[in-house]
Amino acid sequence: MKWQGRRQSSNVEDRRGMRGPSRGGGMPMMPIGGGLGLIIMIVLFLLNGGLGGGNQGGTPVDPQPQQQQQNMPTSAQEDQLGDFAKTVLADTEDVWHDLFAEQGWTYKEPTLVLFTDSVESACGIAGSSTGPFYCPGDQKLYIDLSFFNELSQKYGASGDFAAAYVIAHEVGHHVQTQMGITEQVFGLQNQMSKTQFNEYMVRFELQADYLAGVWAHHVQNKGYLEEGDIDEALQAAWAIGDDTLQKQAQGYVVPDSFTHGTSEQRSSWFYEGFNKGTIADGDTFNLPDPQH
Repeated sequence: MKWQGRRQSSNVEDRRGMRGPSRGGGMPMMPIGGGLGLIIMIVLFLLNGGLGGGNQGGTPVDPQPQQQQQNMPTSAQEDQLGDFAKTVLADTEDVWHDLFAEQGWTYKEPTLVLFTDSVESACGIAGSSTGPFYCPGDQKLYIDLSFFNELSQKYGASGDFAAAYVIAHEVGHHVQTQMGITEQVFGLQNQMSKTQFNEYMVRFELQADYLAGVWAHHVQNKGYLEEGDIDEALQAAWAIGDDTLQKQAQGYVVPDSFTHGTSEQRSSWFYEGFNKGTIADGDTFNLPDPQH
């Protein structure tokens, strides 16, 4: 991906090297999903009307203050990853501002929080093992940049656009919140069985993959992609499918426990978004799974 020397987002909180809060405090949280921590963290108040509908999304809730310390020095590699993440975030801002404007909507930009080891959000406290996540309570994305090394070394999804896909997926959750989809989906949780709700979660996560593909479509039109970038994103989507992760972890698959979709579903919906490039074609809840 051609990212160096371009605009970086200013919507970034750099908490790397700060001492995180203890796990005894913070607000209650409900982690939804699994698979490398590409999850959306939902606070309990979400199910009781904590988020507003429409394209303006929810009302941010500030977490308890972090213990503030001087940031510890970061390596040159970490600094480069940070610059990369800020550039990708800026690209998502440009794309989603344009696409929302076409619908007569206003896009409210999320904030990216970079952290080390653990972090406190409006959704509670999470460690690095959680992986990147989005919290609708404060409309922020949370990433420990060491995750990208794990994505490459442990799961074989290397390349800068594999990392860009991860960021774009979490921004996709923010788009869902802005459009009122998050509130609608989680409002169903108490109306159905766990298995049925897991099926809705799969469709919800696949929509975030589709929206990441939509973003990739438009950055390609801007001339930012290089040969092999889309293959890197597809490999990342495949590597974090529920079936692939379950086979690696336990040797067998339990479809009723899926929360993000199979490798085939995740890569196919990303590719569908990349091909279509529209919001309207991303109704993963009602449309059949695409093939690629």
